Amino acid sequence: MASQPASNITPLPMRAARPTIEIDGQRSDRLEASLAALDVTDLIEGMGRAELTFGNWGGDTPGFQHFDRRTIEFGKPIKVKLGDDLLFDGRIGAITADYPDGAPPLIGILCEDKLQDLRMTRRSRSFESASLADVARAIASDHGLTPRIDFDAATQKLIAQVNQSDLALLYDLARREDASVWVEGGDLHLARLRPDTRVELRWAGSLREFHVEADLAGQRTAMVASGWNVQDRAAATHRAEAGAISAELGSDDGGASILSSAFGDRVDCIAHSLPRDDAEARTVAEASFRLMARGFVRGEGVAEANAAIRVGASLALTGLGPLFDGTYRATAVTHRFDQNAGLRTEFRCERPGIGRP
Repeated sequence: MASQPASNITPLPMRAARPTIEIDGQRSDRLEASLAALDVTDLIEGMGRAELTFGNWGGDTPGFQHFDRRTIEFGKPIKVKLGDDLLFDGRIGAITADYPDGAPPLIGILCEDKLQDLRMTRRSRSFESASLADVARAIASDHGLTPRIDFDAATQKLIAQVNQSDLALLYDLARREDASVWVEGGDLHLARLRPDTRVELRWAGSLREFHVEADLAGQRTAMVASGWNVQDRAAATHRAEAGAISAELGSDDGGASILSSAFGDRVDCIAHSLPRDDAEARTVAEASFRLMARGFVRGEGVAEANAAIRVGASLALTGLGPLFDGTYRATAVTHRFDQNAGLRTEFRCERPGIGRP
């Protein structure tokens, strides 16, 4: 029997669970009961953010309910949980209000995680004979965080921070070496990949919606990084090709090989990286190639609410057919709640290869 078109499938109800909310270490039943909407978002390269909206009229006493600033106040720590699982840990940075026509007023809060301190600290300084790990330790110390470094990086003679935030500096250096930066509680983490939690999702089951594209537009068959080795008075260069991503492909066909077969070789040179020796040129070229290659297959979907779906998690997706079944890495996750659909998890993901027919 032919499969039923997706447009005719009756949508399954979303999980009806409500998140719990703690402000300044205390659970707030009053806020939980008046919660109208919630978005908790994390990105592979970006701060964790939360936006919560509450009803702000009536209740135990008439009039506005949440304008006394005893609970909703700037700088207060806030945690959002799903059962015992932590979805967000940060501080209140903004308070909003909405007064719709013909409906009760709303109050909202916007929150960021502890990377906010790094984002709001801009300075100029230099690090001599230092590695990415050394810079991360120094920045962690500056902000009262505990460094958790699971990453070996080469020492550079000079790393310059020029009118740049601490967060932007870390992201720039981490991107150059294919590393990830994130914060959990009071810990600043630096590693090749975030902890790899495996989550199994099947379309028309726990995976409610999914859109996926395999696109050659951003793919290249090789990436070349070039600079100048002052000490040896010679060019520093490296050409990264499909071998840089082969360990992540398994039996899939990668974008570079498909591009070569379909359109021929396409080579890009990496501008502005200026590696100072061949080893640094190799690091830059291979990191750039992997970043590009992982974006060959990109998807976005909606799943049942699941705190295990986090940035960096391995999403084992099935029910999509031989081309798109497989393991994807989550690059952006939003846990979303509203009073119509309840709580669900939306995500973006990527994969460096496509299945063979």
